[in-house]
Amino acid sequence: LEISDGVALLRLNRPQVLNSLNEPLIREMRSGLAVVSADPTARALVLTGAGRGFCAGADLSGGDAKPDLSVGDAVAQNMEELFNPLVRDLYHLDKPTVAAVNGIAAGGGVGLALTADIVLAARSASFRLIFVPKLGIIPDCAASFHLQRLIGRARALGMSMLGESIPAERAAEWGLIWSCVDDDELMDEAMAIAGRLAAGPPLAFANLRRVLAAADHNTLEVQLDLERDTQRILGDSEDFLE
Repeated sequence: LEISDGVALLRLNRPQVLNSLNEPLIREMRSGLAVVSADPTARALVLTGAGRGFCAGADLSGGDAKPDLSVGDAVAQNMEELFNPLVRDLYHLDKPTVAAVNGIAAGGGVGLALTADIVLAARSASFRLIFVPKLGIIPDCAASFHLQRLIGRARALGMSMLGESIPAERAAEWGLIWSCVDDDELMDEAMAIAGRLAAGPPLAFANLRRVLAAADHNTLEVQLDLERDTQRILGDSEDFLE
């Protein structure tokens, strides 16, 4: 974790296994997100991976095995205690988040990336959901939450059921991510965007995410009321006056 000029950079650092998620890494990531949340000098977050990959999903090497539980119970317990809290921490961080996908994002790595507010990917990067065809399970780490909202049911089902690798350029064309950039420009672009967000109105950013999330289930009338009530709050803020 590095914090400089208003931007926190959180880099997954298990490059030898494409930054696959195990218990120590998840706990360190959650600790880093807690630091960012509490630090008033950190006004935006960039999440990326060390080495040639963003995140290959859960570490399936067996290091977190629980011999006293069935496989299904062990998976569910790991999700309840580790993976789901990590996703919640990132999703509910009250500061803008940018994911810089620098290589393969597979399995839970896709869900992790899509939980960020703005997702950039290097041109050589790709997104692959291997849960269903390779493992016989469903997409998790919030991938099932984000996919259909971003790219529609047809593409969400195709991507999930076939497990094909989706190149970054196609991901951008589909609306899965914000943009695809040349590999050597990825981090400069991610940090530049995070810098713009860090200089922006924090109260509006926090409320924007809340209002957009509510729109998924609100009627038009309820959403109009929410917009009115939110503008009442923001209209009296120092940010709006500025």
